[in-house]
Amino acid sequence: MEYLQIGNVKIKKTAALAPMAGVADYAFRKVAKEYGAAYVVSEMASCKGMVYSDRKTAELLNITDYERPMAVQLFGCEPEFVTPAVRIAEGFRPDIIDLNSGCPVPKVAGNGSGSALMKNPKLFGEMVTAMVKATSLPVTVKIRKGWDDSSVNAVEIARIAEECGAAAVAVHGRTKNQMYSGNADWDIIAAVKQAVKIPVIGNGDVDTPEKCAEMYRYTGCDLVMIGRGACGKPWLFREIEQYFSGKEITPVTFEERISTMRRQIELLVENKGEYIGMKEARMQTGWYLKGMPNAAKYRAQCGSLSTMNDLDNLIETIRKEQET
Repeated sequence: MEYLQIGNVKIKKTAALAPMAGVADYAFRKVAKEYGAAYVVSEMASCKGMVYSDRKTAELLNITDYERPMAVQLFGCEPEFVTPAVRIAEGFRPDIIDLNSGCPVPKVAGNGSGSALMKNPKLFGEMVTAMVKATSLPVTVKIRKGWDDSSVNAVEIARIAEECGAAAVAVHGRTKNQMYSGNADWDIIAAVKQAVKIPVIGNGDVDTPEKCAEMYRYTGCDLVMIGRGACGKPWLFREIEQYFSGKEITPVTFEERISTMRRQIELLVENKGEYIGMKEARMQTGWYLKGMPNAAKYRAQCGSLSTMNDLDNLIETIRKEQET
């Protein structure tokens, strides 16, 4: 097995789980790690919110030893908040600290953070520099192709990140305006890899072991990062590890799919409480059930899940109907 080194952090060159706000929480990360995810990243936390003692923000950064190697991801657009935020983040003992410069959602990018930093290379550089100076941990950045098709500047931004001391850069091959639609541009990931000497992590449109291998080959990237492709199918990480090891891929069974879904939701409820956990479970369970017979009917029922008992009743119904 090959490994990637980011600072003093050693990561298997299989596949990492991408940070996804409201999705890649502790429950999903733990299940993904159980299936072999090489590296995980926290949900993003606001630098400013942390400094002003936003309890909810700080909770996003909680790390368990099982999840390592793991990064915490911060976002913001005011360099003066970076140092105190990084000091708070260090208290959670992360292996890496990541700066989000790729989030496209309006409430983040609309305030000048996330992917909006790519429109302001000078400010982006100041944010990276402040983060690097504030910690002895490796600092990485996650970026996109650019803001839109008329401002594709991932290569420029990656070079600035490298010059400012970043230890690695992750590139999602879509623009901010694309959000998650259309196809990811792997050529831009390859261009960034050619432009910098620090490790490059490729992200976008990988949902099979074959596509993972193809991204490595096509872009030359140092690590593949998977987001939506692993939603509802965390066993993808096992399949990728088996594929790269030359082993026969273990197909996921119906029972494994259902039991893994239940385990993730149980972890979610344990971590966030039943009320919040089951609200978030509606989306997660929908992903797990996608593609199976009668999926549309089951996914519609997911929208009203409120308790673990509701979930168990749905699972019982699915099992009975799948057996007939």
